[in-house]
Amino acid sequence: MMHAIPGTTTPPPSRGRRRSALRQVLLGAAALLMLVFALPAATAQSSQAGRGTDSSKTAVKHVSDAVGVVHTMSNETGMPALLGRARGVFIVPTYGRAALGVGGAGGAGVLMARRADGTWGNPVFFDIGGLSIGLQAGAEGGPIALVLLNQKAVDSFRNRNNFSLSADAGLTVVNFARMAQGSTAGDAVVWSGSKGLFGNAATVGINDVRYNQRLTEAYYGKPVTALQALDSTETNPQADALRKVLGSPPTPAGSSGKSGGR
Repeated sequence: MMHAIPGTTTPPPSRGRRRSALRQVLLGAAALLMLVFALPAATAQSSQAGRGTDSSKTAVKHVSDAVGVVHTMSNETGMPALLGRARGVFIVPTYGRAALGVGGAGGAGVLMARRADGTWGNPVFFDIGGLSIGLQAGAEGGPIALVLLNQKAVDSFRNRNNFSLSADAGLTVVNFARMAQGSTAGDAVVWSGSKGLFGNAATVGINDVRYNQRLTEAYYGKPVTALQALDSTETNPQADALRKVLGSPPTPAGSSGKSGGR
């Protein structure tokens, strides 16, 4: 073992060595601070990406579920004829208690509107808050749909947000369960997959309809307004099954739908 020679002192570290050590300490502190600030940002980005993926899956499921709802609707006498001349259809696959937390207070719906050539456009998502005629005793809710019979009804979705489809809003929404055979008086016809949901009411109101920007943008993977989605000339292939079940463009009046003879 070496011992210091009496009367001598250990020379202090050189100024260069002190600066090098201080630089290492500062670099370490800076790296630690960057890590502290970067972790919350990375966590937030990861969380946002996860929410985006969940919203996309939810939107796609709503469109897929809407296909089954239209299949069920089409089994009702008189409904295929209504769909054949509809200007638009608003489908809420799950309304009521089971829809809480899925969309709005009442449920998230899919709007399909016809283009000028009679073909069906792309899905746009809206939430509904409730019904003027509330859930009847014993009714658990379920799928509901509005067949929009004129452009006035479709324009309610195009031109406004947080609106109602009711007599108070200047629209007559006829209860399909009470509709007389062959009678289609009204701006829209509302159908329910649950018996007794609308009771014996002749007309029904849909309240607090709002554009669901989150689901619509998640479905298309980009920022989009309701009008942009409705007026888009592109055709979203994910909705092909829904377009198919909704039916072909209506046959023009006076046309037999067959080609002329020679």
